[in-house]
Amino acid sequence: MRLSGRKMGNVAFIRLAEVINKKQDKCVTSISVSPIISDCSGTIYFTDLQLQEGSALTGYAPHTEKLLTKSQDDGVDREPVWFNGVVRSKETVIVCNLGGTSAGLDISVYPKSDMASDSIELAQGVGGQRVRFPSAMKADDEIQLLASTRECLKNGAAEKKEGFYQYSAAWDSKHIVKVEKGKSARVLFELQEMEDGGELL
Repeated sequence: MRLSGRKMGNVAFIRLAEVINKKQDKCVTSISVSPIISDCSGTIYFTDLQLQEGSALTGYAPHTEKLLTKSQDDGVDREPVWFNGVVRSKETVIVCNLGGTSAGLDISVYPKSDMASDSIELAQGVGGQRVRFPSAMKADDEIQLLASTRECLKNGAAEKKEGFYQYSAAWDSKHIVKVEKGKSARVLFELQEMEDGGELL
C-alpha cells in the first residue's frame, strides 16, 4: 500500500507493509480494508494494494524460503559445506552439491599479491552469471560475494560489484575463477545444500 500526501505541489509516497495473522488454521476467503484518516487535510491517495502469502515479503512473488528447505540427514539439517583452494590466473572449480536443487554460493577471495582493478572475475560454467570487481585489490584483502545475504564486501565493508551473485547447481557445478594473469589467490566456497520445500503457496 502506498500513501501519498500533497502539500504545496509536492507529492511524497510512503510504502507501508502490515502482517495479517489468522486466528485459526483456515483459508482466507475475503479481506476488507478500511483506511481511517484523522487530524489532517489535503488529498491522500491509496494505491497498489497487494496481498502476499507467507512470512517473507518480496514485493512481487513468494520468497524462496517458502519453496526450499535445508537438506537433512536422519531428520537433522546438514551443516554448510566448505571448499578451499588456490587459483593461479584462471581455473575451473568443480563444486559437489549433494542437495536436490540449486543453492546460493558464498564465495570469498583472498589475493596473495596486489591485483589491478577489474582483474578478478567469477562465473558459472563456460562464462554465464559473470561478476567482476572494479576495485584494485591488495595482498590478503578479503572480497566476499555472499548469495545468502545478497552482499558484496571488501574487508567487511560494502563493495561495488558488476554482475551477479553465484549459485551451485545440484550434484556438481563448474565455476570459473579468474585473477590477474600470473598471480594467485586463495578461494573459499560455502554452500548450504537445499531440497525442494513444497508447493509454491
